[in-house]
Amino acid sequence: MRKLSGKTYWIIGASEGLGRALAKKLSKAGCALVLSARSADSLQALADSLPGEARIVPCDVSDRESVVRAAQDAGEVDGMVFLAGVYWPFPATEWQPEQTEAMFDVNLTGAARVLGQVVPAMVARGAGHIVITGSLSGYRGLPGSIGYSSSKAGLMHLAESMYADLRGTGVDVQLANPGFIRTRLTDKNNFNMPFLMEPDQAAEEMMQLMRSEKFQRAFPRLFSLVFRGANFLPDGLYFRVFGGR
Repeated sequence: MRKLSGKTYWIIGASEGLGRALAKKLSKAGCALVLSARSADSLQALADSLPGEARIVPCDVSDRESVVRAAQDAGEVDGMVFLAGVYWPFPATEWQPEQTEAMFDVNLTGAARVLGQVVPAMVARGAGHIVITGSLSGYRGLPGSIGYSSSKAGLMHLAESMYADLRGTGVDVQLANPGFIRTRLTDKNNFNMPFLMEPDQAAEEMMQLMRSEKFQRAFPRLFSLVFRGANFLPDGLYFRVFGGR
């Protein structure tokens, strides 16, 4: 079991939702935290409410200069958790160019920007812990999810490649793939969301992953079997079931 107490973690996307809930649990577990998101006010309110050491470093992951500056301000950290994300649901028949690009730029390229500032230093010192947040929706293409599912699929692939490359270096990589979580993002959905989790429930799943030596955790477990199992379906059957109309 991984020891978290006494470690310093940089949480990107900490101001609300799952990031906020995870920050509370990590602080309670004895971690010192560096909290990042775009809103300094929200971050400061969170930092003030935590039982342990926490400082804020505002950061916009879609802006490379902001990421470079934030990484310098964060300093040397034992671990980093990437939770930043944006989401708008729409199908390819109603393509929204700016929103599609924003989802890729924040969810996927934003992670690459942060990782580019963190991973080399961890490799150089032979120690570190990277936690990336994918999604159950990233296992296969879904209707009405042009930007989000595709960006998460890329992020999950990135985590797998990093895990393969960094084994034996002292830098651990983990991937969390949650289902629906009640946040301002899922509030945009106008469809039924099975197994909808509260942020605190999802944060507990994240904590279990981070304390373990496993690479990946998909949750809720029962719901995840639908998405993971879909990888084994022939295309014809898959798209009859999941392909919308």
